Amino acid sequence: MTTTAETTDAETIRETTTELIARISDDVNVTHGVLALAEAQPDQPVYAVRNGAGGWLDVTISSFLDQVRAVAKGLIGLGVEPGSKVAVMSATSYSWAVVDQAIWFAGGISVPIYETSSAHQIAHLLADSEAKLVLIGDEALRTKVQSGANMAHGKNSGLEIYSMATAADLEEIAANATNVTGSQLEAARKTAAADDVATLVYTSGTTGKPKGVRITHRNLAEGAANIAPFASDILGEGESRTLLFLPLAHVLARAVQLICLHRGIQVAHTGDTTTLLDDLGSFRPTWLLAVPRVFEKVYHSAAAKAETDGKGRIFEAARATAVAYSKALQSAASGSGPGLGLRAKHGLFSRLVYGKLLEKLGGEVTHMVSGASPLSPEIAHFFTGIGVPIQEGYGLTESTAPITLNIPGATRIGSVGLPVPGNTVKIAEDGEVLLKGPVIFDGYHNNPQATAEAFDFSDTPGERSPNPDGGLGPGRGMGYFRSGDLGSLDADGFLTITGRKKELIVTAGGKNVYPTPMEESVRSHPLIAQTVVAGDNRPFVSALIFPDAEAVAAWAQRKGYGEELTVTEVLAHEESGTALRAEVQQAVQAANELVSRAESIREFRIIDAAISESSGHLTPSLKLIRGKVLKDYAETLEEIYQ
Repeated sequence: MTTTAETTDAETIRETTTELIARISDDVNVTHGVLALAEAQPDQPVYAVRNGAGGWLDVTISSFLDQVRAVAKGLIGLGVEPGSKVAVMSATSYSWAVVDQAIWFAGGISVPIYETSSAHQIAHLLADSEAKLVLIGDEALRTKVQSGANMAHGKNSGLEIYSMATAADLEEIAANATNVTGSQLEAARKTAAADDVATLVYTSGTTGKPKGVRITHRNLAEGAANIAPFASDILGEGESRTLLFLPLAHVLARAVQLICLHRGIQVAHTGDTTTLLDDLGSFRPTWLLAVPRVFEKVYHSAAAKAETDGKGRIFEAARATAVAYSKALQSAASGSGPGLGLRAKHGLFSRLVYGKLLEKLGGEVTHMVSGASPLSPEIAHFFTGIGVPIQEGYGLTESTAPITLNIPGATRIGSVGLPVPGNTVKIAEDGEVLLKGPVIFDGYHNNPQATAEAFDFSDTPGERSPNPDGGLGPGRGMGYFRSGDLGSLDADGFLTITGRKKELIVTAGGKNVYPTPMEESVRSHPLIAQTVVAGDNRPFVSALIFPDAEAVAAWAQRKGYGEELTVTEVLAHEESGTALRAEVQQAVQAANELVSRAESIREFRIIDAAISESSGHLTPSLKLIRGKVLKDYAETLEEIYQ
């Protein structure tokens, strides 16, 4: 693996590329990697399902393939043909893994839908994708899906809805395979080539209507073939296993699941995060994938419990030691590293504190991967310091999830890593991150205008115009995808994301402010769940602070203000309200130290409300929908500036 960085002058790195490791043939699709593993290791466990007694049963690649082929034949019997769109709306589960492959074996194109989608969102996805068959993971979703279909196509839409929740449901789908032969199935499986669309993944829709991202078999299969060796120290070999709990409707979880399947890494699923700790304890994964909010909750919960148990000082000392130890490790390449005193303190806290935290993760986790939104460097240093490094990556739906990643031996905490092999990261003159490589999507479904606007072909002779269906077709790698993110490259080619181009705040005084770093800093306080920085065309920068109600209640009890108090009750009392505001003020001051006075937060308001996916302010991958928050709390902002 070779990473090269190009510079336009003595100080500025503008472009970096990691050399391609593996190239797939033009006639290959995602099913070929599954068949290759089955032929080489037919008894390799690739999934695990609950046994009903708190344990897990292995599912070998051969057993999995038998089930996939049976369901695929059933889908063909239901009318699925090469190119047909099949929507899937389900929690993360083993059934999701089966139907995902079954759709591809039948020659179809999968269209994932988040369980939390509204009927209006479902209507848009069904109308735009033209899916005629929906597989649901919960009978409670049937009414909502039917309502969406009625909105999209009228009451006589002809949409068919089948449950896929249980093994019996999958057998019922398979029972439709009347007269479908093995040769018919094999012919359907081979229909799709590398540059054909494998799945339509609709963007989370932080602005405007969701767009259907055309992800090809090459995006998935060639991405897996290059990421697997690149991240081999994370993924592991042999007994490697992971517990997947992120929504499989999100491209990150599905891409990781496919990488595991092609590599023979065992995957268990849980769609219910309330059982997550129990599932971690029983399955004992060797590595984990999560979004930053999960790591933040683990970190803050551990600190809060220590405080409640009267061990707050011990935990704080252990935390500071872990962070210092991680920072020393990161500087070890320059010849320094943890000194004897720091090593001794680290060894002590490993026995007193760190080991207990690691046991909560199952006891065997060696690495964790963070994606989907920015991770606080402090959190990354903490987990690295206790012995489970978090490798942060970066990607979008349009890049089939990870296009950059920190890996063991090549990690810069605070950055999102190096390009995945075969891909290039370039920084435009205005700071926008431009991306090119085999993982970059084919275009937006039925939206050639959006596709044309998303790519930069200025470095390429001639013009590229999207097809009427929105796709660019083979050769799209000539241009750069405009990510919409702002970032920079260091001298070694590590990418750091500084914010979203559209989220840039320009104050009335003309000062440019990037809100994301400020928000991350304030949100790192254990009592704060979300922060939204405002100030566009305003005289100064302000912030809306959304407390973590559970953390505030525990804090209030520890301080002696009362038990099970709500945020409203805490704020209503002079003593507790003053104390809570002082805690928030400390978080704001810490964030202000990172920027100039013109960029600092001058005023803030504590909002007694929960920012969540159900409130409409977060995407299913927990990204902030900034415009929605600013719109819904416009009156509060006006009060600040009046």
